[in-house]
Amino acid sequence: MDFLHTLFYFIIAIGILVSFHEFGHFWVARKVGVKVIRFSVGFGKVLWSYQRNPEATEYVLSAIPLGGYVKMVDEREGEVASEDLPYAFNRQPLWARTAIVAAGPAFNLILAVILFWCVLVVGETGIKPIIGVVAQGTLAANAGFVEGDEIVSVNDKLTPTWTEAMGVIIASALNGDQEVNVTVKNLDNQQNERSLSFSETTIQSPEVLYQQLGFKPWSPKLKPIIGNVLPESAALNAGLLKGDVLISADGVLLQDWMQWVEMVKSHPAVLINVVIERDGVQLPLSITPKSVQVEQKTEGKIGAAVLVPEDLLKSVTVEYALSPIDAIPIAFETTGYYSSATLKMMGRMLLGKASVENLSGPISIAQYAGQSATMGLVAFIKFMALVSVSLGVLNLLPVPVLDGGHLLFFALEAIKGRPLSDKIQNFFQQVGMTLLMSLMALAMFLDVQRLFH
Repeated sequence: MDFLHTLFYFIIAIGILVSFHEFGHFWVARKVGVKVIRFSVGFGKVLWSYQRNPEATEYVLSAIPLGGYVKMVDEREGEVASEDLPYAFNRQPLWARTAIVAAGPAFNLILAVILFWCVLVVGETGIKPIIGVVAQGTLAANAGFVEGDEIVSVNDKLTPTWTEAMGVIIASALNGDQEVNVTVKNLDNQQNERSLSFSETTIQSPEVLYQQLGFKPWSPKLKPIIGNVLPESAALNAGLLKGDVLISADGVLLQDWMQWVEMVKSHPAVLINVVIERDGVQLPLSITPKSVQVEQKTEGKIGAAVLVPEDLLKSVTVEYALSPIDAIPIAFETTGYYSSATLKMMGRMLLGKASVENLSGPISIAQYAGQSATMGLVAFIKFMALVSVSLGVLNLLPVPVLDGGHLLFFALEAIKGRPLSDKIQNFFQQVGMTLLMSLMALAMFLDVQRLFH
């Protein structure tokens, strides 16, 4: 079921993003007078097609949902009927061909703006970016962060939720920023500036960087009361129920929930004798945490969650939404920010200053699609916006085979006054294809490696 869930939302996401990209090419081609033979979402075997008449565009859904294409009348791709020659792509003026090719990536960036706008208007609910205990020796401690600081903005970008704040900090560091400016407010509601320095930090991956930062969300001390028990869990097998109060474990009185969590983690596959209180009566229970691998360590897990009082939950969560008008400039700003961040990351990987571990292939993207869909509609829309930005920026890179490669050829044509020869273009197309296939193979390899780790 998890696989089908992931696959379904991956196909939905890629289908929407590819359709919008190809629609950009299609719409502009039609507007400048180029005849479009086929509009396809996907590659390979045709699963469904529609054509109003033999002279109209054929609309196609194909079996492999990892891309798409728009096939136009073009003398370079075969013989063209004499009556169709005025509508051939290769016979259009340079500005028209440039507009057609640039429209695909441009439509992906436009779609990102629309999706970010939707997220801002619908609104997000998340944990407030309030900092918990800051460990000594970490980047956060060196910058002067203290428990209770609430992050307001990062590099002047508003960060209303913990996820947004950590995402912007980590993205800024990965993009090569030597210093990241963070605005916080303390318990007295006074604002202060903090500066995170990365000049002497070796950045390997987002996960390692997060550990180096030393940020943890603020966590209030919660009573050791069971709030939820997962099916087929050690907690359920031991007889724990929602509302049970944990009194002691192996003779040690339990003061708060985190004390119990640490005990469970340190007892993988080891029996723990527990005393609980249920309906005013104390009862003895025995529970054996399941053994699980977490970051190359073995920890215990029972499959139970703490009971969080509703008023406490409201105090640490935030709902962030903007009016439709106010959301417009922020949507453009957000798209611009992530476009810049994507370009910087690609540049750092090319120069060897960032790990290729940051690459994501179709398997990782599919997993992110499934996970974001599980989190809700807003998270899924935000995921699609981020991928749409990546597709737009990636396709604008000056690599033959990609749209950016064609735009490079057009730029050289504008300088020379005539197109590059077919022989030169074909040579660079083959080089570009080799580079692209190598990159895809590396991304797939990293995806498979992540599955086994």
